[in-house]
Amino acid sequence: MYLEAIGKYVMMMKEVLTRPQKKKIFWENFFKEIEDLGIKSIGLVAFISFFIGGVVTIQTARNLSNPLIDKLYIGYATIKSIILEFSPTFISIILAGIVGSYIASTIGTMRITEQIDALDVMGVNSKNYLILPKLIATLTFYPLLIVISMFLGVLGGWVAGNLTGMVLSEDYLRGIRYDFEPFDITYALIKTVVFAFFIATIPSYFGYYVRGGALEVGRAATKAVIWTSITIIVFNYILTQLLLS
Repeated sequence: MYLEAIGKYVMMMKEVLTRPQKKKIFWENFFKEIEDLGIKSIGLVAFISFFIGGVVTIQTARNLSNPLIDKLYIGYATIKSIILEFSPTFISIILAGIVGSYIASTIGTMRITEQIDALDVMGVNSKNYLILPKLIATLTFYPLLIVISMFLGVLGGWVAGNLTGMVLSEDYLRGIRYDFEPFDITYALIKTVVFAFFIATIPSYFGYYVRGGALEVGRAATKAVIWTSITIIVFNYILTQLLLS
């Protein structure tokens, strides 16, 4: 069963990654997907990132309350946690829930209302037409979204440290600059691109191959979120081993 699903997924991707038949239509769909899958997620991502950054700073400060430990390590731990794991991985899982369910339900609804069958009858490569703009949109926009998340997470930590008095601005700023590794950003963005690929394609698979009615579309959306999240977690481990070990 799982091998069959993987095979169908691979065959689907082969057709998705063909050249679009009409570039004008592709670019119209692409910019629409940028808005639906990316821009509309900025508010939630910004809100979560800002407050999680504050929480990470407060918890780190509580655990480093020993006066012999330099306060710069609070900022250091915050920026490391946000860049290496929180922004690329947990924000991607949140997007898998929001965007993944939207993609699966949208394509699934088109399937049960026979809109996809109509595209096939007209000779349109429906997989390429429906999925490729979503894939390119997530691959291009999500790295920017994660960079915004990183910035707001660090900013949230700075604000929380100042409001609570747990860490001074000077110490926090020293911490985020202390032993900074530019490759951490590269590592996070590599993970983001891989996760964006799965966020766009796995829900598309479940939506495209759904059968039945509205109830099955709902179940397909749920499965899409579950399997996308599982795939992100598994590949997070694999990429961490390959890039940081």
